[in-house]
Amino acid sequence: MAADGPISPPNVYDAEPIPEAARAEIDRLLASGDLFRYTAPEGAPVALLEAEFAALLGSRYALAVASCSAALFLSLKALDLPRGAKVAIPAFTFAAVPSAIVHADCVPVLIEVGNNYRIDIADLKAKIANGLDAILISHMRGHTSDMDAIMDLADAAAIPVIEDAAHSLGTTWSGRNIGTIGKVGCFSFQSYKLINAGEGGIMVTDDPEVAARAIIMSGAYEQNWKKHPGLQNSFGHWQNKLPLYNTRMQNLSAAVIRPQIPELSRRVSDGRANHDYVAALLNGSPWLEVPPALPQEVRAPDSIQFNLVGFDSDADALAFQDACKRRGVGVQVFGLSEGNARAFWNWQFLGELPDLPQTRAMLMRACDMRLPARLTKPDLDFIAEAILGAAAEVKG
Repeated sequence: MAADGPISPPNVYDAEPIPEAARAEIDRLLASGDLFRYTAPEGAPVALLEAEFAALLGSRYALAVASCSAALFLSLKALDLPRGAKVAIPAFTFAAVPSAIVHADCVPVLIEVGNNYRIDIADLKAKIANGLDAILISHMRGHTSDMDAIMDLADAAAIPVIEDAAHSLGTTWSGRNIGTIGKVGCFSFQSYKLINAGEGGIMVTDDPEVAARAIIMSGAYEQNWKKHPGLQNSFGHWQNKLPLYNTRMQNLSAAVIRPQIPELSRRVSDGRANHDYVAALLNGSPWLEVPPALPQEVRAPDSIQFNLVGFDSDADALAFQDACKRRGVGVQVFGLSEGNARAFWNWQFLGELPDLPQTRAMLMRACDMRLPARLTKPDLDFIAEAILGAAAEVKG
């Protein structure tokens, strides 16, 4: 441990405190009981959040909902894909992503993912040739897949792209905000994200028909859609013609989220600095590899992923995981953590699963740990030294 390091292992699970500015708004809402987003004629916290988030991303429309999973589901339904539509997803994502596709009466098509955690463009191209109706690209753990190549392929095949940007708020690709490159972008406000409401999600789009359909299906029943700006002709057309899924966000969540938006830039900067500092230390070991960002990508990480190099057996990889734990640092190997929801072979609800050897091999040696933006340099030194020491213990 470094001489100025913390006495005990750093806590990597707690989020940053919610800004004090949220308290007055929460107290006001509790006093009034006005928690439903459509009670007020205008200016409800959820409506204000949508306007602010759309402005932040540079999108025409935003819809706040109960979770990023709900946003993904609504996006698929709003695209009016046919029942049984084939939707490509990376084989490295969270189980909620294929689940959203199943709920939308579509069929997930898993695409191989490489050792840099990004989608295999050659495999995507092959799957498009076999027939796809949409692409749902997860920028898993904030690692941006090649959006130039993906959009070129999607445009050539005339199929829409949804971006699952749950881990990528604040990330840019060639100067464009991730989540605004495809037809729809979906973000998360779950506790382990840069903006934390415990739960919650939001979708953004520039397509008025997608926005109108999603708003109605989210639960803007009767004429509550009139409380959303614009789109009145589209709303009128779709009223009573679409099912309601009631995935709305409530005002308390928005009151927690809104004061954190001004904090985002600082959190992104701090998180990137923390990640890059630890990555440089880990890359100094012959046994560890942190894949670099792509040239077009400016990331906003709140965690770090790295590959075990030369760990030929699962036993060695598990020994490394245990050695980290003994040193006070929780590192999980994705494919060796029992029931891990990011390991595609655990998505048994999909039925028969493809083998996907490239993705499987990556997951069996890819490590993951949280690295919140609030950590200090002594915290980071403690974490890096524990990981380096664990690798040396097993391989040295």
